[in-house]
Amino acid sequence: METIGRIRREGFLKGKTIREIARDLRLSRNTVRKVLRSGETSFEYERSIQPRPKLGRWTAELDDLLTSNVSKAAREQLTLIRLFEELRDRGYAGGYDAVRRYARRWSKAHGQAVAAAFVPLSFAPGEAYQFDWSHEVVVLNGVTVIVKVAHVRLCHSRLPFVRAYPRETQEMVFDAHDRAFAFFKGTCRRGIYDNMKTAVEAVFIGKERLYNRRFLQMCSHYLVDPVACTPASGWEKGQVENQVGLVRERFFTPRLRFRSYEEMNAWLLDKCVAYAKVHRHPELADQTIWQVFETERTQLVPYAGRFDGFHGVPASVSKTCLVRFDNNKYSVTANAVGRPVEVHAYADRIVIRQDGQIVGDHPRSFDRGETIYDPWHYVPVLVRKPGALRNGAPFKDWVLPAAMERLRRKLAGADDGNRQMVDILTAVLTDGLPAVEGACAEALSHGVHSADVVLNILARHRDPGPAAAILTPAALMLRHAPIADCTRYDSLRSSL
Repeated sequence: METIGRIRREGFLKGKTIREIARDLRLSRNTVRKVLRSGETSFEYERSIQPRPKLGRWTAELDDLLTSNVSKAAREQLTLIRLFEELRDRGYAGGYDAVRRYARRWSKAHGQAVAAAFVPLSFAPGEAYQFDWSHEVVVLNGVTVIVKVAHVRLCHSRLPFVRAYPRETQEMVFDAHDRAFAFFKGTCRRGIYDNMKTAVEAVFIGKERLYNRRFLQMCSHYLVDPVACTPASGWEKGQVENQVGLVRERFFTPRLRFRSYEEMNAWLLDKCVAYAKVHRHPELADQTIWQVFETERTQLVPYAGRFDGFHGVPASVSKTCLVRFDNNKYSVTANAVGRPVEVHAYADRIVIRQDGQIVGDHPRSFDRGETIYDPWHYVPVLVRKPGALRNGAPFKDWVLPAAMERLRRKLAGADDGNRQMVDILTAVLTDGLPAVEGACAEALSHGVHSADVVLNILARHRDPGPAAAILTPAALMLRHAPIADCTRYDSLRSSL
């Protein structure tokens, strides 16, 4: 472009001849003549005939492959590499680049670029929300990890909700929905999802889906009608797709650092509210997103309360009162040994049930090879084996209430100290921890550290309950009630 400009200035402004311009700029006279006589300011080379020495006779077959490929569903279409391999298997000896260039021109000629155009969508208040996941990199407790972030977005008000989890399992999906609906104080009539495995088990023709049974239970609980997008059609839930990029740019950049998931999620919720209160709604420009949400809230389906969103797995109990789940072990009460249990995995805790009764409840661990004990589960075993109190794994670093811990240290020097401490711990199962702690404190205040004294104090403080009613037989009933007359004793004295 610079050379063309110099030629035109030399010829039209300075009046130089073609020979002079060619000599001064060291160009051919044909080039100078073409620029001056055409009047054009730019030139592009266009090959009139494209030689295809190897692809030429294969273009017809490549056209058939491209036409057949476009007619298939998006998830069934072959990539250009696969089309190239198919053509090569038929005898084509050329390279991949020639096929790629031809396929690009073929797509333009057949109007494939129209697929990039979309129709804007509009949603009524309370009509729908959109849900999706994203993966983000953060630093948790000094360790760089990839967290799974659940995104919920109200389609009308555009209010975002974001929460991070260690995984994308079904119980995390349930927890994310419950926390989002509790934050919104309601839910929408429709939920728009992609075909995530935690919700959809089979994809049929059109919009027909076979949903997971537990996922349908959750939707029924919140009165939500689930709608799954067409595979590989992210634009059908474009709002939440855009939210993923926005949250990644505004919230997770630069890299976040937190001590725990609880701290991070509290910060993310504050950021969502702050963002909604200062940013204008894209359609109702005179209002913020938060103001539109306050109006939409009255149109939401009322929040139905927490859904019991767990993932149930059957398990067996070992002789050491442990249940294995997700590469970790959790303790249960001693009376559960020998019979099957069901593990209910929630997003943040593990509940173990047997015959409908809870036999174990622990915070959930997402590490591997950990054993989580509850020392109180093993107290009934100590009655038979009190020596295990000293070296038992569940009792290491066991933090007891202050009074009980003081009493335990004083009993450590006695020959039967373990046995006495076991008697005190066993009393917790019947009298409760506060009562036993109070009895220990009372015994220590009197300068006594003995299990017998603690048990005696507990017995004295127990509610005796109503007195037992005694039925008097009819033969022992008094016919004449005695009269209280002390002078009758005087008559006995006088007779002596």
